[in-house]
Amino acid sequence: MEQHNAIIKPSYHDRLTNDDLAPLKKQTWGSYNIFAFWMSDVHSVGGYVTAGSLFALGLSSWQVLVALLAGIMIVQFFANLVAKPSQVTSAPYPVICRTTFGVLGANIPAIIRGLIAVAWYGIQTYLASGAFLLIVLKFFPQLAVYADLRQYGFAGLSYLGWLGFMVMWVLQAIVFWTGMDAIRKFIDWAGPAVYVVMFLLAAWLISKAGWSNIDLNLGGIKYSGAAAIPIMINATALVVSYFSGPMLNFGDFSRYGKDYRSVKRGNFWGLPVNFLGFSLLTVVCIAATLPLYGKLITDPVEMVSHIDNTFAVVLGGLTFMIATVGINIVANFVSPAFDFSNVAPKLISWRMGGMIAAVASIFITPWNLFNNPHVIHYTLDILGSFIGPLFGILIADFYLVKKQQVIVDDLYSMDPKGAYWYSNGYNPKAIIALIPSAVIPVLCVLLPSLASLANFTWFIGMACGLAIYWTISDKQTMPKAAGAASA
Repeated sequence: MEQHNAIIKPSYHDRLTNDDLAPLKKQTWGSYNIFAFWMSDVHSVGGYVTAGSLFALGLSSWQVLVALLAGIMIVQFFANLVAKPSQVTSAPYPVICRTTFGVLGANIPAIIRGLIAVAWYGIQTYLASGAFLLIVLKFFPQLAVYADLRQYGFAGLSYLGWLGFMVMWVLQAIVFWTGMDAIRKFIDWAGPAVYVVMFLLAAWLISKAGWSNIDLNLGGIKYSGAAAIPIMINATALVVSYFSGPMLNFGDFSRYGKDYRSVKRGNFWGLPVNFLGFSLLTVVCIAATLPLYGKLITDPVEMVSHIDNTFAVVLGGLTFMIATVGINIVANFVSPAFDFSNVAPKLISWRMGGMIAAVASIFITPWNLFNNPHVIHYTLDILGSFIGPLFGILIADFYLVKKQQVIVDDLYSMDPKGAYWYSNGYNPKAIIALIPSAVIPVLCVLLPSLASLANFTWFIGMACGLAIYWTISDKQTMPKAAGAASA
């Protein structure tokens, strides 16, 4: 992200270029950095609750693990596909979208992805503030009165809640503001640190509950034989949906990869290996809460609050704060930073784009979103319905239409003869493909008669986007040009 690492040629138009969006001189990330990126993405309160909820679907443990493995292998496959164009060109996600949507049309997918990130950024910050307040109240119990929303609160959040939210907001902003290299260093140690504490927490819970009292089938086994297959397919789809946002803009990170092999290796260790390990740790911790506390506790912050050791509570609270800061920065801060910068590169730097997202996340009052299941369902699922189509169109264009060839210089050119000018900077075919491909998943969210398909909106949208765009696009191979990058 640093200025000296950008390649900006005289022919690059300032409406499409700044130090952050331009190609990189050096790509330095190895497999471990990509592995750590996925660790930060998995190790969060949201990841913990998601993994726990899969084990409570009424399947046996081995069936859940099969579904988890199937889902995460699908994520790995698509993450490898979407990584390649950005790794080869060293361009971030919104710039790569110019190949598909046109140099100006790329703002359509960029803004959609940016809005999704803003909503999730606010929600994750709110979740992290719960861990912070747990620590505060452990040392200053007299402050608990300020958690009463009716007496001390505004905009749907108590004074104490506001304190927790703004502390987490500022901490994340500081990490982000220090730049991409600092973010890489942060996620390099944050993911492993969470693992260490999770192992300690699991060991403590097992010692207290007794291994023989722990049943990993959290919800009891309700389905067996053929009846379990639809539930397993649903669980697989949920895993893919959970990762769909970071997967779409994974190019924002793979652009730093020193070679494609390193990115693929990092994806292998960070996705199937890491996610299965984290899921097993999660379910052991959750299963141990039943014999210990008489109920299943799937919220890790609540689980930590039940521990009667102050040091353990502080350690646990800090861990889940760090974990949530990690996912928020990689999934919901870096992405809109590039996306909003892409809209007006001359006016909006990467840092400015990220801060726009952060400020917007306060004004959407994410606690009101999160506390209303209907609102969060419609807001996030409708926005999420666009992720699949955007992914499908991008993949179809790069692999099937453009045959993995990108003319890097034309990504930054407003020349009407440029490869990505299309029609006044917009590719009508990509926009035509996007509309029906997004409408169909949105209908699955809104119409009760299609509710059974709601978990599959990413797959439906991705398949529709890929098929429609591939059908209506010209099939000729792009000519090789000076400055072209090919895989």
